Amino acid sequence: MVNTRSKIKKTQNTLKTCFSQTPTPDSDHQSTHSGALIGSNDDLLTQILLRLPVTSILRFKSVSKHWRWLLSHECFTLAYDSLSISPGLFVRNVYIPFDVQNQSTHPFRTLDFYPDINGIRIIQSCNGLLLCCSDEGYERSRKYYIFNPTTKQFAVIPSVPGGQNVRKTIGFMGLAFHQTDCPHYKIVCIHGPNTSSIDSLFRIQIYSSITGKWKISNNHIYAPSHAVFRNAVYWNGAIHWAPSCLNPSYFILEDDELQNLPLPPRAAYPGVYSHGNLPIYFGESRGHLHLVEFNYHEKHLQLYVYEMLKDHSGWFVKFKVEVDDFLPAVPELIQRYQHPSIPHYSDYEIFDVVRGEEDEDTFIVLKIWWKIIRYNVVDKSLMQLLDLNGIYHGRIAYSTVHRYIQSLTIF
Repeated sequence: MVNTRSKIKKTQNTLKTCFSQTPTPDSDHQSTHSGALIGSNDDLLTQILLRLPVTSILRFKSVSKHWRWLLSHECFTLAYDSLSISPGLFVRNVYIPFDVQNQSTHPFRTLDFYPDINGIRIIQSCNGLLLCCSDEGYERSRKYYIFNPTTKQFAVIPSVPGGQNVRKTIGFMGLAFHQTDCPHYKIVCIHGPNTSSIDSLFRIQIYSSITGKWKISNNHIYAPSHAVFRNAVYWNGAIHWAPSCLNPSYFILEDDELQNLPLPPRAAYPGVYSHGNLPIYFGESRGHLHLVEFNYHEKHLQLYVYEMLKDHSGWFVKFKVEVDDFLPAVPELIQRYQHPSIPHYSDYEIFDVVRGEEDEDTFIVLKIWWKIIRYNVVDKSLMQLLDLNGIYHGRIAYSTVHRYIQSLTIF
């Protein structure tokens, strides 16, 4: 279990500046006196409430007006969200907990928070909020939503200005949100081109939840008309696109600036980044940006988990994982590995890299054939999370997998 004691201590000084302490009246009964002491001391009460599960926090908002104010206060929500962990992920809208022995409450059964006749699907998860859209239908009539699965709050995003000629060419919609560096969420839209020329112009528009309006960015992107902008990750104040040979880049929101995204050293296995291929995983966890590649080394298949430097100057290898370590989870694969010269990389899909407060708490969620496995990168322990046999067939792709993070954020 991750130790959160140090994080709780860090929040105490901040909370003391937010909530005042009220004197407690005398009482003949010690229990009544203790209850009054806690109930009238916002700082003490907050320290207790920070240790409760999110379901209790939401329920306790109905205790009184004062408790609702306290639990909705920005200082409390920031402190609670900073301590919050990720209990699971969504695979094509199906929720899978990370701990099958201590399962958390299912955040939702279906994405039915808004009556969309085309249904709703998840596009992106970002620090507790989900960017969703209509599941079917033409792009020009598709609706977009922000949804907090913890609080069940949602908002409908206004249509991108420019009429149908713009909306039918939307190639990307991405969410930027973080409780401290981007507390008011933003949406980044890339649309175009209207022609099929080799080098085409893609426009960028940005929606701000503060103004409720879209604005056109001063930047634009020249790229091949078939360029792919997908698998977006918000990290360190910028939207990053999963790097490929076509458009490795990131967009700094505050500066309205587009920058080139450096690539890690090419893996030894041939085919990486060729013909526009994407890495097998690209995502963020606990303030770290990760990229995962296969590496075929001396007839052994490995996973390289890269981490980006904070200044965007380059990548370094954070973890190396031997694919052979996964075989005990799926004994049927051992037979396939009787010929080690053949790398069966197609048997694996990386769904998530989840960092802990310490490296020994870090784990990878991956799909091996039809099983979803949790693998600890330090002690190499394995835990089966779900058997997909009879549920899904074929590849799922991490672009349809979205982490769930509990958040009390109100927008």
